Amino acid sequence: MTAVILATACAVVYGTADFFGGLATRRSPVLAVVVLSQLAGLALIAGMLPLLPGLASGPALLWGLAAGLAGAGGLVLFYRALATGVMSVVAPVAAVTSAALPVLWGLAKGERPQALAMAGVVLALGSVLLVSQDRSPARRGGSRGSVLMALTAGAGFGGFFVLLDLAPDDSGLWPLMGARLSSVAAVALVALATRRALRPGSGAWRVIAAAGVLDMLANVLYLLAQRQGLVSLVAVLVALYPASTLLLARQVLGERLRPIQVTGVTCALAAVSLIAFASSGT
Repeated sequence: MTAVILATACAVVYGTADFFGGLATRRSPVLAVVVLSQLAGLALIAGMLPLLPGLASGPALLWGLAAGLAGAGGLVLFYRALATGVMSVVAPVAAVTSAALPVLWGLAKGERPQALAMAGVVLALGSVLLVSQDRSPARRGGSRGSVLMALTAGAGFGGFFVLLDLAPDDSGLWPLMGARLSSVAAVALVALATRRALRPGSGAWRVIAAAGVLDMLANVLYLLAQRQGLVSLVAVLVALYPASTLLLARQVLGERLRPIQVTGVTCALAAVSLIAFASSGT
């Protein structure tokens, strides 16, 4: 039950962080948002290390570094997709994809989801097709591109979850420290190599900082949750994060979807819920 509570809280915090990140990327270059938000998260995790001490072993840091690279790539694409597409579409697509890899990883470890979970996977694939439907001339190309980026970002997030699961359980928060160090370094190097500016837009500092702090807080909740329960269960519960993103996008931005896309978003959320329910019964 502890794992369920932590994973659910993680989903809420992730969804809120994603909303702020997408909002910031509409005002600032995506690499600037990622680097600065990741630095804000790095400051938070550095301050939290004494609260949850652990062994800073080589495996803990190495798996954390690898997770950071996967997560950073996913975050860049995800924020870009949020900025160019519809948040209410991008978030569920990335969520479904991010849940798939941990479920496969759980299968490889010997976990056996019920048939209900497999039905959720089929429903998830159908939802991706539905939310991709946007026939308006102004958005046709951008919508397809944003969905593709969301799919790839979800794969990066799923890899992040799997790699963190490989870190030793007695490592405390050190895997997240390694992850954040590698993600900041990787995105900063990309920015330097492409000569992209890292200066945020006017008035975007607070939104970027909020995104980074909330994202790291969600990472901490995920790490604690997966140490308390099955990774397949925890990951799919965390993948419910689009619910808070959708709520904020509708309330703050007033986003509206076509009926077929509303159906797709509903199916995506239902698919993740179905997988989570089935996993909780194993």
